[in-house]
Amino acid sequence: MNEGAVVGVVGVDTADVERAIRESGATPLTGTAASVAAESDYLVALGESALLALARTDPGVPVLPVAAGRGVRSVPRSDAGNAIRALLDGPVQTDRHPQWRVTVGDRTRAHVLTDLMLVTAEPAEISEYAVAADGEPVDQFRADGVVLATPAGSSGYAHAAGGPVVPPETDASVIVPVAPFATDTDHWVVPSAGLTVTVERDESAVQLIADDRVVGPVDPGDRVRVSPDGAVETAVVPASRSCFDRDR
Repeated sequence: MNEGAVVGVVGVDTADVERAIRESGATPLTGTAASVAAESDYLVALGESALLALARTDPGVPVLPVAAGRGVRSVPRSDAGNAIRALLDGPVQTDRHPQWRVTVGDRTRAHVLTDLMLVTAEPAEISEYAVAADGEPVDQFRADGVVLATPAGSSGYAHAAGGPVVPPETDASVIVPVAPFATDTDHWVVPSAGLTVTVERDESAVQLIADDRVVGPVDPGDRVRVSPDGAVETAVVPASRSCFDRDR
């Protein structure tokens, strides 16, 4: 039992989780992701938004996801108390989820855990995108947008747009056009290193969205580069589940 440990909690409606932490002999610390990440021995993310916020802090300790979506092994909210006790009893098994650094031109614009998307700001407007991997062209297509997903993000918007779901341990990216003009456009699974997307032509302003945040516009000719940028370690306890579990 890690009595005296500090457990940072990020999210809403934290009272039950704080109580479970105190009952386990540890100290809860609540607040924003940035304010708790550096001061905690463990972290608890209540919801997907909280997990993404903690990922952007580059936490150096395990994060326990609670009701945090399909992309990582997550604990149902109803099992949060038992999960906290299992976390503090240890030892802790972890999953490693790679992150990306996203640059536009020569500027770092975002850090990504799940996915990034380039999409026209106006509905039903089509732009043209070119995708390359490790210096080799993948395809060029006209579409409302394009989404690039990490394994943790492949079960989210990329899958809703028709892309495959890949296991967390896969060292790859998923590329899916969003509402392509051509009906036979492919989807791709490619290595993450050296992945680029260029806006070849736009009929409306194109926005870059990283995880759950709008980053800003991308102009025609701008090259968006993706490169590996460390990883987030998520804690796995008996109550943790994912979309890859056979009993779900």
